[in-house]
This record gives sequence, structure tokens and C-alpha cells, in this order.
Amino acid sequence: MSRIAVRTRVTRITVDGPPRHVEDLLAAEEPLEIRVGGRSLVVTMRTPGHDVELAQGFLVSEGVVSRREHVAAARYCAGATVDGENTYNVLDVTLGHGVPAPDAGLERAFVSTSACGLCGKSSIDAVRTHSCWTVDGDDLVVPPALLATFPDRLREQQDVFAKTGGLHAAALFDGRTGELLVLREDVGRHNAVDKVVGWALAAGRLPLRGTVLMVSGRASFELTQKAWMAGIPFLAAVSAPSSLAVDLARSAGMTLVGFLRGPSMVAYAGAERVVAPSTAAPPSSADALPAPVRPQPVEAAAR
Repeated sequence: MSRIAVRTRVTRITVDGPPRHVEDLLAAEEPLEIRVGGRSLVVTMRTPGHDVELAQGFLVSEGVVSRREHVAAARYCAGATVDGENTYNVLDVTLGHGVPAPDAGLERAFVSTSACGLCGKSSIDAVRTHSCWTVDGDDLVVPPALLATFPDRLREQQDVFAKTGGLHAAALFDGRTGELLVLREDVGRHNAVDKVVGWALAAGRLPLRGTVLMVSGRASFELTQKAWMAGIPFLAAVSAPSSLAVDLARSAGMTLVGFLRGPSMVAYAGAERVVAPSTAAPPSSADALPAPVRPQPVEAAAR
């Protein structure tokens, strides 16, 4: 299935030249209905690809599953075309034995758009979920010099973004070695994170201790919560966080860094995990302070 980018004819217009009719690539956006045990749970607008990871990551973020064995199977269902052709836009997840089905209140009455993943929550109380993992005790420390390399490395791996300019990305890094573990792209930033978390669930890597989640846009409350639900102690973004994202990161003991661009960054929570090695050079002889004058012993007066 190759529907990540779609070709289309466009008219390219410039101020000082005639219009030109050319072919361009668009980031694909299609609906995905996620079912659990045959019951529809949510419809999300996403970029096709890694759909099983997307569904699994979504279930992690909603507190339905937290371990690989909690998901027994996932399969595409027949689509809604008139000729019965499979659209690959309906995915049914079978939970493992003994795993409770999602609460009926979790079902979303509205489509989850690529811009916002929380708009279908049935109540305000349902917005904040609670992670089964704690991150406040994670001893990860990341030097700023290493952290500053993550945005460029994320951009270098965004194959579809380079062609369309229309996708968000989320990447998971080993916070100690800097190894890029996985990167996923999607028209929705929350979907990209769900795909990363779903990959980790299938690999049996939850909780994601000692890792850094790097996102290509802003850090919203939802992305912060998804990171917390996966046991990720460190979230970094190239743009600004929201006030609720900062509040959640601080209460969870998570590190939240925004405006990670070039050599600079802003730590909004958990700044103790961003520690630079000492760069202070020993003073040269010219800059050295004079040696302290030690008092000399006073000779006893002759009698």
C-alpha cells in the first residue's frame, strides 16, 4: 500500500512571470476507523502507513493497553466502496485475554482531525488520563550539545516531508547515546507520536525510559500526555509548548524543552535533565589571582 503522497496538477504562480502548470506531490490524508473487538472507537484523519502502530499507540495514550501482550491481533476490515474493494481505512484490534474493553465513554462522537486529536472527548474529565508509568525518577541526563543535534537529524530522515512539505514528524532518540530509534511522519502531529508509541509497544519496549521524544512542531498538552503514557521522561519540540503542556510536564516530573533550534533551547520543566559538562577553563597564569600574603611570625623582642 503506497498512498503516503498523492500526485496532482497545480498552477505555479510568481509575481514576475507567467503561470506554469506542473505536477506536484501532496501529503495524503484519509480517514482511519479504529475498532476494538468489532466496536467502532474513533475515526482519525491520518496519512496512510503504519496504521497498526497508530492504533496501538492510540490505545496506549488512552490507557487501554500498556504491554505488547495486551494486543492479540489487528486486521483491516472490508472498506465501504460500492464494489466491496478493501480501502484499508478500517482497522479492528483484538485485545489480549483478560484485557478490559475500552470504556463506552471513550468512544468519540466526532472525527478526530489531523489538527486536533482531542476534539471528540465525551467530557472534560475524560481529557486527562493517568499513566501506569512514572517518569519523575528517571535519571536520564542529556548534554545540550547532543540535544541540539536532534532537530537536524529528524529533518534529514523526513523523506515524505522533503517531497511534500506537508507532514509532521516524531522521532524517538536514546537519550544517552543519541541513537535514533524510530521516526514516523503523519499529517497529524498526534498521529506521528501514536505511531512511535505503537512501534515501541509492538517491540516490547514500554516504558520508554531513558529516551527523548522529538517532535517537529509545537508541544501541546496532548503530545505531552502521550509521552507520559508511554513512560517517556523527556519531550523536545522545535516550537513552543502550551501552558497546559508545561503544567502536565511539571506535575509528572517530565522534562519539556521547546524552541530547540540550533545551539539554543528553553527548558520549561525538568531542566535538571539538561546538563552541560563544565566548560570553564582553568585560569591562565596571567589571569591567576595573586597568592595570598601570609603573615610572617613576629620575632620576640630582645630582652
